[in-house]
Amino acid sequence: MGKPAITACVLVIGNEILSGRTPDSNLNHIALALGGWGIEVREARVIPDMVDEIVDAVNETRRRYHYVFTTGGIGPTHDDITADCIAKAFEVPIIEHPDIAARIKTRPAPPDVMASRLRMARVPEGATLIENLTGGPQGFRMDNVFVMAGIPMVMQAMLSSLEGQLDTGPVVRSRTVTAYLGESQLASALTDIQNRFAEIDLGSYPFFKNERYGTSLVMRGVDEARLDAMLAEVEQAITDAGGTPEDVQTQ
Repeated sequence: MGKPAITACVLVIGNEILSGRTPDSNLNHIALALGGWGIEVREARVIPDMVDEIVDAVNETRRRYHYVFTTGGIGPTHDDITADCIAKAFEVPIIEHPDIAARIKTRPAPPDVMASRLRMARVPEGATLIENLTGGPQGFRMDNVFVMAGIPMVMQAMLSSLEGQLDTGPVVRSRTVTAYLGESQLASALTDIQNRFAEIDLGSYPFFKNERYGTSLVMRGVDEARLDAMLAEVEQAITDAGGTPEDVQTQ
């Protein structure tokens, strides 16, 4: 038997995401990075800066998935409540971590500003740190929950420090082919193919480009030989429907 799948959930925390004021790019980066390591993101949620919502989501998802990654809500302002929520979820007190505090204090600031900055040193008791390769305050980990910054550059620096430190499963590979055909012209054949390759996910994604309708067909799985076999059948289905397979990609 091959390696079992290792699964993850991403919790994007922040009212600014839900309001549309700030576009999220963190999910895309996390999913691609984890996928390349052999960790499958099976679920993602965007949740507000509300204590009960965060606590419930953390407790639900950390029991369902191998890993949970959160972004946002660990800054210096009053609405940065993620650390407090993680502490509540794990039923432990919140403390000021000396290593984060020491890093923050290397940058002099007036007392009121320093007090605000030191909010970023507050972590649940028992947490271990996630290195921040930008040199700023670190993130932290509680059991299988990884708490990272919302600023994309900082989040990416934190996430990159975890490479090689997590359990991983097989890496999901993909095959993609484009056809300038409508989905309905391929639907029946794709159903038959999916039934024969149940272990591979076959997705159909319509588009309109260069004044033409078309469909991108994406196959995702861990067995490359089976992926290639499925791709051959999908290409034949496109040809049988009067189209031409184009822009074949292997990843």
